[in-house]
Amino acid sequence: MNGFNPEGTKIMVVDDSVTTLKSAKVALSELGDVFTLPSATRLFEILETVDASLILLDIFMPGMNGLETIKLLKADPRYRDIPVIFLTAISGQDSEFMGLNLGAADYITKPFNPDLLRKRVEIQLTISAQKKALEQQSRLLTIYNEDLQKMVLGEMEKVNRLQNKILDTMVDMVESRDKLPASHIRQTINWLGILVNGLKESGLYTDIIEPWDLAVFLQSARLHDVGKISISDRILKKPGKLDVDEFEAVKLHTTFGARIIDEISQGLSEMENSYFEQARVMALTHHEKWDGTGYPNGLAGQNIPLEGRLMAITDVYTALVSDKPYKDPLQHSQAVEIILAGSGTHFDPVLVSVFNNIQEQFTAVRGDLTEQKAE
Repeated sequence: MNGFNPEGTKIMVVDDSVTTLKSAKVALSELGDVFTLPSATRLFEILETVDASLILLDIFMPGMNGLETIKLLKADPRYRDIPVIFLTAISGQDSEFMGLNLGAADYITKPFNPDLLRKRVEIQLTISAQKKALEQQSRLLTIYNEDLQKMVLGEMEKVNRLQNKILDTMVDMVESRDKLPASHIRQTINWLGILVNGLKESGLYTDIIEPWDLAVFLQSARLHDVGKISISDRILKKPGKLDVDEFEAVKLHTTFGARIIDEISQGLSEMENSYFEQARVMALTHHEKWDGTGYPNGLAGQNIPLEGRLMAITDVYTALVSDKPYKDPLQHSQAVEIILAGSGTHFDPVLVSVFNNIQEQFTAVRGDLTEQKAE
């Protein structure tokens, strides 16, 4: 899979703790050259001569703190695209949201697990490398202008292959983090396709779905849970029930997912960016509920985009019939009963009616899942 090259990768770790700087350098040394800096002032001095690939930034430091530092970084065209991960001993949703709103790519609390730190940094470096590759493809589209039609068709084919590769990369990350079988996402998308086709045949919501390119829509849906790559393994792979704080952390995968997709698509042309628009909508809204009790924004009814309402049904069905660390899979009929019971509360009643009419088609894909599990 396409990723960053450790050769030439330069990671800045900014912290006033000598212990943290040493630990981070040991943990990250295999990912590239690690610069340990005791202050934000020293960071800006180094940035004058060294092109940073990523910055790990402590929030609470003497002199210029991390929040002030990221504001300056994001305001400077030379540095605004460098991924910044906050590294701090202070945890809590308020500080996390503040940092993310200022443009941070991720948030890690101290003391950190070296393996987790390395993986989170590796993810952000990979995202940054893929984004640069896309930007390079975008620049190529402006170079060859003599035979416009031939150039567009040829280059867009390259862009599509690259976009598909990014999707493959992200989906691989989610599946490996969540210990899912390789076919899991494919089966989920098959179910989503069945539901969308059933909706089209019903003649409902035609004004919304008519302009959709179904192939692009289904490809984009593969990223609906991409935000899980930013959730701690301790929480994501917990075999038992999550406590309140853990569940609040898991809920952040919706906003993390939207932010990751924004990072990938930033700076692309309108034609290229359209590929990711529906992916972002599904990542952000697939846990919203019809009655307004979902997350992250408590949207209700048709204020929830149709993409999110469709994915909500498919995502819940997938969770119900899948084998999880904390539960056995349900039978298809049991899953159907639960979804029907959620009509008008969890789910759009129109979509539940469509689902009920075509739900037997889901069993063919469920059969694939059962056979692969048996193998």
